[in-house]
Amino acid sequence: MRHQDYGSIVRPYARAGGRTRTRVNLPLEALIMTTPRAGSGHGVGHPDHREIVELCQEIRSVAEVAALVEIPLGLARVLIADMAEMGLVAVHDNTSSPTGTQDLALLERVLSGLRHL
Repeated sequence: MRHQDYGSIVRPYARAGGRTRTRVNLPLEALIMTTPRAGSGHGVGHPDHREIVELCQEIRSVAEVAALVEIPLGLARVLIADMAEMGLVAVHDNTSSPTGTQDLALLERVLSGLRHL
């Protein structure tokens, strides 16, 4: 069953197991990619997880995942954080340069990608 099949009747809060926050900071521009473990299908049982695994065969930002799966950003953060803890996705927070400052070029690319969605 795809998320669209039950998304309108199940509230996002319930889909995230009642959680609205993650234990890790997961900015909307963080980059997500499926791990080999998820690619083998091991441990991917949740319908939202399966869809995110498929999408993240290519690197995607948290914001892109939320938009493409058509779920609220908060729910996407919770699901992706859970998946990272399970080893299903790798999270790359490349928002800072080696000097610790924001990489403006990366942020502009993310903004451009969001505008195209």
